[in-house]
Amino acid sequence: MNTTLLILALGLPFMLMMRVPLAFAIGLATIGALWSADIDMMIFAQRMVSGTQSFSLLAIPFFILAGDLMTAGGISRRLVAFADVLVRHRTGGLGMVAVLAAAFFAALSGSAPATTAAIGAIMIPEMEKRGYSRAFATALAVAGGIIGPMLPPSIPMVVWGVMSETSISELFLAGIVPGLLLAIGLMTLCWLHARKNKIAPQPKASRAEVWAAFNAAKWALCGPILVLGGIYGGIVTPTEAAIVAAVFALVLGFGVYRELTLGNIVPVTRGSLKTMTIVMFIIALANGFGWVMAFERIPGQVTQSLEGFADTPVLYVLMVNILLLVIGCVMDNLAAMIILASFLVPIGEQLGMDPVQFGAMVAINFTIGMATPPFGYTIFVGAAISGLRIGQIAKPLMPMLGVMIAVLLLVAFVPQVTLSIVNLVR
Repeated sequence: MNTTLLILALGLPFMLMMRVPLAFAIGLATIGALWSADIDMMIFAQRMVSGTQSFSLLAIPFFILAGDLMTAGGISRRLVAFADVLVRHRTGGLGMVAVLAAAFFAALSGSAPATTAAIGAIMIPEMEKRGYSRAFATALAVAGGIIGPMLPPSIPMVVWGVMSETSISELFLAGIVPGLLLAIGLMTLCWLHARKNKIAPQPKASRAEVWAAFNAAKWALCGPILVLGGIYGGIVTPTEAAIVAAVFALVLGFGVYRELTLGNIVPVTRGSLKTMTIVMFIIALANGFGWVMAFERIPGQVTQSLEGFADTPVLYVLMVNILLLVIGCVMDNLAAMIILASFLVPIGEQLGMDPVQFGAMVAINFTIGMATPPFGYTIFVGAAISGLRIGQIAKPLMPMLGVMIAVLLLVAFVPQVTLSIVNLVR
């Protein structure tokens, strides 16, 4: 038992430090643990296959494809233009545009990197032209991307729902209030930044401009109504809603906006397929990893160890959140949830938290990791778009991370933040 735990606890981090690809590192650590416990290796293959047979997992590739098609099809640009006419006349208005546009796009894609890429490519040059530093604009695009996995539909919520057998629809609802709180917090930072740096607001849009922007974006704005209305109206499942989102993006890109062509859809689809393959391969291997942990009762032992350090429920919850934040800083959020689901679910039960609240807390923890140096995915996306180094982005990003952690603490300690809307449909 001790040898198995040692292989799992040290083998995986060691291989990652040696730059072994994540999927292979998971697989090799699992094989080593099975060998040390004298368990038939055939079980690993069986768990890999069974771990990818969930119908709900189909939502992940289709939401990835939908996000890429929306960016290439001109949907994100129209959403930004509509957000611009709504708030550009406020102090810090252009920064608020980036946040508001991220929230609009999040309700269609559910992906942090996709949201950062779509909004950052448009807003970073524009904000720099109007007096914002390039570093602040990039940090805001990175932080705005984190709204994506909070607001429904959310790819991390789908993954956690599948791995923990929690209602995906309820997890989607649980992310609405935290996502809106984060958006409000980021817009407040934009207002403070603009006041401090004396950045003048833009002229207020006329009614004609507002109407023109709305008219251009009206079909894109129907997307969240179509996807979320279908889910909560009982018409489609979350998985079927992902397919609806992808088809909706295709129809808009080809038939309405006409920015998708046979020439550019091939590279867009190829990029989506590459991302899908990586995610699904990790899920398959991580399912075997999680089975070994559950079979050897490792989660229960770790839970007991944590109880020895935390003598009150509040301290226990804080320790769990710190642990998840640290893991999220060095590991991909989806991979972390997949690998640690069998370990974390018993902790949630031990804490006595509602499974939906606990799932939202876990997903938001790991999502914040995507915006946290040194390995946050959305930081890499922002750096690639802006041409800045990670260190240059990190400084203006720190207050934004503070807002994210404040929202996380509300999620962890105030059940109503995640459950108020959920309880309306239970």
